[in-house]
Amino acid sequence: MSMKALLNSGAVRGAACWIGAQYVRFVHVTGRWTTIRGETAERMWDEGRPFILSFWHGRLLMMPYCWRRSEPIHMLVSLHRDGQLIARMSSHLGVSAVDGSSSKGGVKALRTLLKLLNSGACVGLTPDGPRGPRMRAQGGIVSMARLAGVPILPATYSIKRGRILESWDRFLVALPFSRGVIVWGDPLDVPRDADADTLENARHTLETRMNAITEEADRWVGRDPVTPAPEPEPEPSPSEGVRA
Repeated sequence: MSMKALLNSGAVRGAACWIGAQYVRFVHVTGRWTTIRGETAERMWDEGRPFILSFWHGRLLMMPYCWRRSEPIHMLVSLHRDGQLIARMSSHLGVSAVDGSSSKGGVKALRTLLKLLNSGACVGLTPDGPRGPRMRAQGGIVSMARLAGVPILPATYSIKRGRILESWDRFLVALPFSRGVIVWGDPLDVPRDADADTLENARHTLETRMNAITEEADRWVGRDPVTPAPEPEPEPSPSEGVRA
Protein backbone atom coordinates (compact mmCIF):
# COMPACT_ATOMS: atom_id res chain seq x y z
CA MET A 1 0.00 0.00 0.00
CA SER A 2 1.35 3.45 -0.92
CA MET A 3 1.89 6.13 1.72
CA LYS A 4 -0.91 8.24 0.20
CA ALA A 5 -3.35 5.34 0.32
CA LEU A 6 -2.26 4.60 3.87
CA LEU A 7 -2.94 8.17 4.97
CA ASN A 8 -6.35 8.08 3.27
CA SER A 9 -7.33 4.89 5.07
CA GLY A 10 -10.22 5.42 7.48
CA ALA A 11 -8.84 2.77 9.82
CA VAL A 12 -5.43 4.44 9.91
CA ARG A 13 -6.94 7.88 10.54
CA GLY A 14 -9.14 6.45 13.26
CA ALA A 15 -6.18 4.83 14.99
CA ALA A 16 -4.15 8.05 14.70
CA CYS A 17 -6.98 10.05 16.29
CA TRP A 18 -7.25 7.56 19.17
CA ILE A 19 -3.49 7.72 19.73
CA GLY A 20 -3.65 11.53 19.63
CA ALA A 21 -6.34 11.54 22.30
CA GLN A 22 -4.26 9.23 24.49
CA TYR A 23 -1.33 11.60 24.07
CA VAL A 24 -3.44 14.54 25.26
CA ARG A 25 -4.54 12.49 28.27
CA PHE A 26 -0.90 11.60 29.01
CA VAL A 27 0.20 15.23 28.82
CA HIS A 28 -2.57 16.21 31.20
CA VAL A 29 -2.04 13.46 33.77
CA THR A 30 1.74 13.95 33.88
CA GLY A 31 1.51 17.73 34.12
CA ARG A 32 1.06 20.09 37.04
CA TRP A 33 -1.91 22.22 36.05
CA THR A 34 -3.24 25.44 37.54
CA THR A 35 -6.56 27.07 36.66
CA ILE A 36 -6.87 30.85 36.90
CA ARG A 37 -10.27 32.59 37.21
CA GLY A 38 -12.34 29.48 36.59
CA GLU A 39 -15.06 30.57 39.04
CA THR A 40 -17.35 32.05 36.38
CA ALA A 41 -17.45 28.84 34.35
CA GLU A 42 -17.99 26.80 37.51
CA ARG A 43 -20.91 29.00 38.54
CA MET A 44 -22.53 28.83 35.11
CA TRP A 45 -22.19 25.05 35.03
CA ASP A 46 -23.72 24.82 38.51
CA GLU A 47 -26.63 27.03 37.41
CA GLY A 48 -27.14 25.15 34.15
CA ARG A 49 -26.55 28.30 32.08
CA PRO A 50 -25.29 27.77 28.53
CA PHE A 51 -22.44 29.81 27.11
CA ILE A 52 -20.06 29.91 24.16
CA LEU A 53 -16.52 28.81 24.95
CA SER A 54 -14.08 30.85 22.84
CA PHE A 55 -10.43 29.92 22.35
CA TRP A 56 -7.78 30.46 19.68
CA HIS A 57 -7.14 27.74 17.12
CA GLY A 58 -3.49 27.53 18.14
CA ARG A 59 -4.47 26.61 21.72
CA LEU A 60 -6.86 23.81 20.81
CA LEU A 61 -4.85 20.78 21.95
CA MET A 62 -5.42 20.84 25.71
CA MET A 63 -8.70 22.75 25.81
CA PRO A 64 -10.85 19.63 26.45
CA TYR A 65 -9.30 19.68 29.93
CA CYS A 66 -10.56 23.14 30.74
CA TRP A 67 -14.01 21.60 30.70
CA ARG A 68 -16.03 19.92 33.46
CA ARG A 69 -16.29 16.32 32.30
CA SER A 70 -19.95 15.92 33.29
CA GLU A 71 -21.06 18.87 31.13
CA PRO A 72 -21.69 18.29 27.41
CA ILE A 73 -20.00 20.56 24.90
CA HIS A 74 -20.26 20.73 21.12
CA MET A 75 -17.42 22.18 19.05
CA LEU A 76 -17.67 23.64 15.55
CA VAL A 77 -15.13 21.94 13.27
CA SER A 78 -14.20 22.47 9.65
CA LEU A 79 -15.39 20.09 6.93
CA HIS A 80 -11.78 19.95 5.76
CA ARG A 81 -9.85 16.74 6.48
CA ASP A 82 -7.82 18.39 9.24
CA GLY A 83 -11.01 19.51 10.93
CA GLN A 84 -12.46 16.04 10.73
CA LEU A 85 -9.32 14.56 12.30
CA ILE A 86 -9.62 17.06 15.15
CA ALA A 87 -13.27 16.10 15.57
CA ARG A 88 -12.51 12.39 15.77
CA MET A 89 -9.70 12.94 18.24
CA SER A 90 -11.83 15.26 20.39
CA SER A 91 -14.66 12.72 20.48
CA HIS A 92 -12.39 10.44 22.53
CA LEU A 93 -12.11 13.31 25.04
CA GLY A 94 -15.83 13.91 25.46
CA VAL A 95 -16.30 16.69 22.87
CA SER A 96 -19.05 16.37 20.27
CA ALA A 97 -18.48 17.88 16.82
CA VAL A 98 -20.72 20.04 14.65
CA ASP A 99 -19.52 20.12 11.03
CA GLY A 100 -19.25 23.43 9.23
CA SER A 101 -17.21 26.59 8.79
CA SER A 102 -17.53 30.15 7.62
CA SER A 103 -16.82 29.04 4.06
CA LYS A 104 -18.81 25.80 3.80
CA GLY A 105 -21.76 24.41 5.69
CA GLY A 106 -21.92 27.55 7.78
CA VAL A 107 -25.68 28.20 7.71
CA LYS A 108 -26.57 24.64 8.68
CA ALA A 109 -23.93 24.62 11.40
CA LEU A 110 -25.21 27.94 12.78
CA ARG A 111 -28.73 26.57 13.05
CA THR A 112 -27.47 23.46 14.80
CA LEU A 113 -25.40 25.44 17.28
CA LEU A 114 -28.28 27.81 18.04
CA LYS A 115 -30.56 24.84 18.73
CA LEU A 116 -27.97 23.39 21.08
CA LEU A 117 -27.58 26.68 22.95
CA ASN A 118 -31.35 27.11 23.18
CA SER A 119 -31.60 23.60 24.63
CA GLY A 120 -29.16 24.52 27.40
CA ALA A 121 -25.96 22.99 25.98
CA CYS A 122 -22.66 24.81 25.58
CA VAL A 123 -20.71 25.17 22.35
CA GLY A 124 -17.06 25.86 21.60
CA LEU A 125 -15.68 28.02 18.79
CA THR A 126 -12.28 29.15 17.56
CA PRO A 127 -13.04 32.64 16.23
CA ASP A 128 -9.82 32.75 14.19
CA GLY A 129 -10.37 29.33 12.59
CA PRO A 130 -10.20 27.48 10.39
CA ARG A 131 -7.85 29.65 8.30
CA GLY A 132 -6.96 32.79 10.25
CA PRO A 133 -5.69 35.42 10.53
CA ARG A 134 -4.09 34.15 13.71
CA MET A 135 -5.59 35.47 16.94
CA ARG A 136 -7.98 37.80 15.10
CA ALA A 137 -11.63 37.21 15.96
CA GLN A 138 -14.12 36.94 13.14
CA GLY A 139 -17.59 38.35 13.60
CA GLY A 140 -19.58 35.12 13.55
CA ILE A 141 -19.13 34.34 17.23
CA VAL A 142 -20.61 37.63 18.46
CA SER A 143 -23.53 37.30 16.02
CA MET A 144 -24.22 33.84 17.42
CA ALA A 145 -24.10 35.15 20.99
CA ARG A 146 -26.58 37.88 20.04
CA LEU A 147 -28.99 35.43 18.41
CA ALA A 148 -28.78 32.89 21.25
CA GLY A 149 -28.80 35.42 24.07
CA VAL A 150 -25.88 33.72 25.84
CA PRO A 151 -22.50 35.09 26.96
CA ILE A 152 -19.13 34.30 25.41
CA LEU A 153 -16.54 33.01 27.85
CA PRO A 154 -12.92 33.09 26.60
CA ALA A 155 -10.28 30.60 27.78
CA THR A 156 -6.79 29.53 26.85
CA TYR A 157 -3.91 27.36 27.98
CA SER A 158 -0.14 27.41 27.96
CA ILE A 159 2.59 25.06 29.12
CA LYS A 160 6.26 25.44 29.95
CA ARG A 161 7.47 22.50 27.88
CA GLY A 162 6.02 22.65 24.41
CA ARG A 163 6.72 23.43 20.80
CA ILE A 164 5.22 26.21 18.70
CA LEU A 165 4.69 24.96 15.16
CA GLU A 166 5.39 27.12 12.10
CA SER A 167 1.73 26.90 11.08
CA TRP A 168 -0.58 29.85 10.38
CA ASP A 169 -2.00 29.59 13.93
CA ARG A 170 1.35 28.96 15.69
CA PHE A 171 -0.14 25.78 17.13
CA LEU A 172 1.20 24.94 20.61
CA VAL A 173 2.07 21.24 21.02
CA ALA A 174 2.23 20.54 24.74
CA LEU A 175 4.81 18.07 26.05
CA PRO A 176 4.46 15.73 29.05
CA PHE A 177 5.88 16.24 32.55
CA SER A 178 5.53 19.98 32.56
CA ARG A 179 3.84 22.88 34.32
CA GLY A 180 0.71 24.13 32.60
CA VAL A 181 -1.99 26.71 33.15
CA ILE A 182 -5.58 27.23 32.01
CA VAL A 183 -6.70 30.86 32.10
CA TRP A 184 -10.30 32.05 31.82
CA GLY A 185 -11.31 35.57 30.84
CA ASP A 186 -14.30 37.70 31.71
CA PRO A 187 -17.63 36.84 30.07
CA LEU A 188 -18.84 39.01 27.21
CA ASP A 189 -22.56 39.71 26.80
CA VAL A 190 -23.87 40.79 23.40
CA PRO A 191 -27.27 42.57 23.47
CA ARG A 192 -30.02 41.01 21.37
CA ASP A 193 -30.71 44.41 19.78
CA ALA A 194 -27.03 45.05 18.94
CA ASP A 195 -26.50 47.01 15.73
CA ALA A 196 -23.49 46.69 13.43
CA ASP A 197 -21.33 49.09 15.45
CA THR A 198 -22.16 47.32 18.72
CA LEU A 199 -21.32 43.96 17.18
CA GLU A 200 -17.98 45.28 15.92
CA ASN A 201 -17.17 46.69 19.36
CA ALA A 202 -18.04 43.32 20.91
CA ARG A 203 -15.84 41.50 18.40
CA HIS A 204 -12.93 43.81 19.15
CA THR A 205 -13.45 43.46 22.91
CA LEU A 206 -13.48 39.67 22.64
CA GLU A 207 -10.30 39.65 20.55
CA THR A 208 -8.56 41.96 23.03
CA ARG A 209 -9.56 39.83 26.02
CA MET A 210 -8.51 36.60 24.34
CA ASN A 211 -5.10 37.99 23.40
CA ALA A 212 -4.65 39.35 26.93
CA ILE A 213 -5.32 35.99 28.63
CA THR A 214 -3.16 34.14 26.08
CA GLU A 215 -0.26 36.46 26.81
CA GLU A 216 -0.95 36.07 30.54
CA ALA A 217 -0.87 32.28 30.24
CA ASP A 218 2.38 32.30 28.27
CA ARG A 219 4.10 34.61 30.73
CA TRP A 220 2.81 32.57 33.69
CA VAL A 221 4.76 29.52 32.50
CA GLY A 222 7.78 31.52 31.34
CA ARG A 223 7.07 31.27 27.62
CA ASP A 224 7.55 34.09 25.12
CA PRO A 225 4.05 35.16 24.06
CA VAL A 226 2.85 34.44 20.55
CA THR A 227 1.98 37.64 18.71
CA PRO A 228 -1.26 37.98 16.74
CA ALA A 229 -1.15 38.28 12.97
CA PRO A 230 -1.28 41.84 11.61
CA GLU A 231 -4.76 43.27 11.69
CA PRO A 232 -6.59 42.80 8.38
CA GLU A 233 -7.08 45.90 6.29
CA PRO A 234 -10.63 47.25 6.66
CA GLU A 235 -12.84 46.64 3.67
CA PRO A 236 -13.45 49.84 1.66
CA SER A 237 -16.92 51.27 1.65
CA PRO A 238 -18.85 51.04 -1.64
CA SER A 239 -18.30 54.74 -2.30
CA GLU A 240 -14.58 54.73 -1.46
CA GLY A 241 -12.40 55.49 -4.43
CA VAL A 242 -15.27 56.93 -6.47
CA ARG A 243 -14.48 60.39 -7.73
CA ALA A 244 -16.66 62.91 -9.50
